[in-house]
Amino acid sequence: MRHAFVPLALGLGANALVARSNTQCYTLKASGGAQGILGQLSDGQNRIGDNLPTGCYCLCDGGFTDSNGRGCILTPPTTQFQCDVGASPTSGFAVGSDGSVAYNGSATFYACPVNDNGVYNVYSQPVAGQTKCVKISLAAAGSCGTSSAPPPSTPSPAPSPQPASTPQPSHPSAPPGLCPLDLNGAYQYPHLIVPINADHADQAYGTQYNAKVNSRTCTIFNFDIPPSYAGKQCSTMFLFPKKANLETSDYTISGSGHVTVSRLSGPASQGTTWNNQPKQGGSSMWFDLVPGSSWYVETQNCAAGQTIAYEMCAQGDFAVEYFQDYNPSPIGMYVRQC
Repeated sequence: MRHAFVPLALGLGANALVARSNTQCYTLKASGGAQGILGQLSDGQNRIGDNLPTGCYCLCDGGFTDSNGRGCILTPPTTQFQCDVGASPTSGFAVGSDGSVAYNGSATFYACPVNDNGVYNVYSQPVAGQTKCVKISLAAAGSCGTSSAPPPSTPSPAPSPQPASTPQPSHPSAPPGLCPLDLNGAYQYPHLIVPINADHADQAYGTQYNAKVNSRTCTIFNFDIPPSYAGKQCSTMFLFPKKANLETSDYTISGSGHVTVSRLSGPASQGTTWNNQPKQGGSSMWFDLVPGSSWYVETQNCAAGQTIAYEMCAQGDFAVEYFQDYNPSPIGMYVRQC
């Protein structure tokens, strides 16, 4: 799932497009350098040419939602078009009276090969380093069922000042009863990812798709733990694969130093800032963020029915920004039930 969006050429006139406020659902077809009906993988990735189940995309207020209720987004930084559970749809889409699809006024999209067998992912801009991407256009191929997307979770604010504290410098070890360092079981991804910045201490940035930490920026992650996890063990973990193993995410990393992760006393909210962030309420640990590695943050009884939060910060001049994504290979912070 991936980012910064670049305006594209070949835009249609504004009077030719309608970002419909009433929900209308379509199957979509690609024409141009790659052709075919858009299908969907079970995880919401949209592809051309893979004999997948046909996707159904419902347009409302300029954003698409698929028939499974997943918001369709242009993932940072690659702008791949895919539909994710709990995501707010990327706005700016419209379907013209002739059925053509445009994003921010441009009817040009890009298909980049997944393999050499004519299978493509769809993007709103060319992907850096991929030389075989081709220009395509998208259009409605017919009508399909309706969709109703649940709104993204918005937890209540928990404002309180952050006390100064120093985490214990210890690399994570494997405690007894730990969960496997993978997502091959019940797990939770962050339902809120909130950056806070020391230089703009009263500014609330709201939830983001990307997590970012550097010498002046930390990121808080909220996890809603289901009641069904009661009586189980949970491991909070951080997965950081090599770039070569990523399909729909990306990251940038620079400098030297390490990251710290701290359990907080309460969850963040859309209005959380540097000055009103929750206090630390549990253990802190640190690790050197090396691509191709995974780390345990903590293992304990699952906080069933509760929202828990962790804060990640950087030490030294180390900086990292990544797109949290559970698609292969998963990247970011997760809570895994054993």
